[in-house]
Amino acid sequence: MEETSKLQLPETFLSFLEANGLDPSIYTHGNSIPRYVRLKPGFEDALEEIESQINCKLKKVNWLPGFYSIPPDVHIARSKAYQQGTMYGIDAASGAAVSALGISPGDHVLDLCAAPGAKLCMMLDLLGDKGTATGVDVARHRLAACRTMLLKYGLAERSRLFLADGTTFSVPPTTNLPCDSLVDDHEDTFKQWTSRRPYKERKQEAKARKNSVLPQNGQPEIIFYGQGSGVIGLKKKQLYRSLDQDDYAYCGYDKVLVDAECTHDGSIKHIQKFEQWGWTTLERRVLDAERTDRNLSALQLNLLRNGFRLLKEAGTLVYSTCSLTHAQNEDVVDQFLAENSSAELQEIEMAKDWPCKSGRTPKTLRFDPSTSATSGLFVAKIRKLPSNESKKNVL
Repeated sequence: MEETSKLQLPETFLSFLEANGLDPSIYTHGNSIPRYVRLKPGFEDALEEIESQINCKLKKVNWLPGFYSIPPDVHIARSKAYQQGTMYGIDAASGAAVSALGISPGDHVLDLCAAPGAKLCMMLDLLGDKGTATGVDVARHRLAACRTMLLKYGLAERSRLFLADGTTFSVPPTTNLPCDSLVDDHEDTFKQWTSRRPYKERKQEAKARKNSVLPQNGQPEIIFYGQGSGVIGLKKKQLYRSLDQDDYAYCGYDKVLVDAECTHDGSIKHIQKFEQWGWTTLERRVLDAERTDRNLSALQLNLLRNGFRLLKEAGTLVYSTCSLTHAQNEDVVDQFLAENSSAELQEIEMAKDWPCKSGRTPKTLRFDPSTSATSGLFVAKIRKLPSNESKKNVL
């Protein structure tokens, strides 16, 4: 704690915090925030064995089922429980954002900014053996890490991973795809996924990874799919078929998480790294008004718009960021609500027991280190109203 308290924040960052109504003292809590892990369902009886492996007690997080806290200096990577996929690390605030979706077995859920994958793992845990989860991200190497996580934790069966731009992604859940009589019967169908692929395909992927670019044709690229994901047996035209806008209301996703790209200023450990990286780097990545107030906020709004477009009627979307600024949170949500009569901001009922504060916009929530003993996170829950209800909203 003493080492963290000596962190000298530059004046430019202090001005940034003041402009956003943030208390600089939250950045002195980094080394006192516990680490959080989630146990896979069914492994609660293995608590004592896991504790002996990591040589410390797992403290139950009473307000979030399945979560436990451990001291921040405890390492779990060498434990058998971690290596065998019995538990995984995920911040409790991130877990709260997933919980706010209210996922039920049988749902088809979408994580529009999925990498590195902990939240997607929790989604699949909540689905159990029914429904599907689709993860989308713009970074191929991060999606590869996500795929590794899903396989490691035995959660890959009902999942799909797409390399794609989240602002334009349009692939619906496979089980909701209508039959397409126009598909060429001679076109190859998707077989069982394997990491062993033809040399030419592997060479193309290596080139794309080096250049770190999205597919040139703009079409999403599926990089992984499980046996129960609904992909096997489909033809490409069936998988990538775009629906008419009205069709998503009935054939879209039941739940959508938009954990949008942000400046990460709510992640205390991330901010502390700039002491080594140099505060000028922080000024460029976090404090640059052109990037944060215009470009980044525009990206976040477009991610929110597209996530909502892909949502079924009466479905639930959660928008979150690990920024604590108004520009990336309340301002984005307020603008989105103002332009969508079918969007309804909802109270998160389970949050009555959560250690968090209300956001500037009523019904939104904020986690921060001093209040929540978690990393910083903003959460908003939005419901897509059925057409008959949204018409009443306009009237």
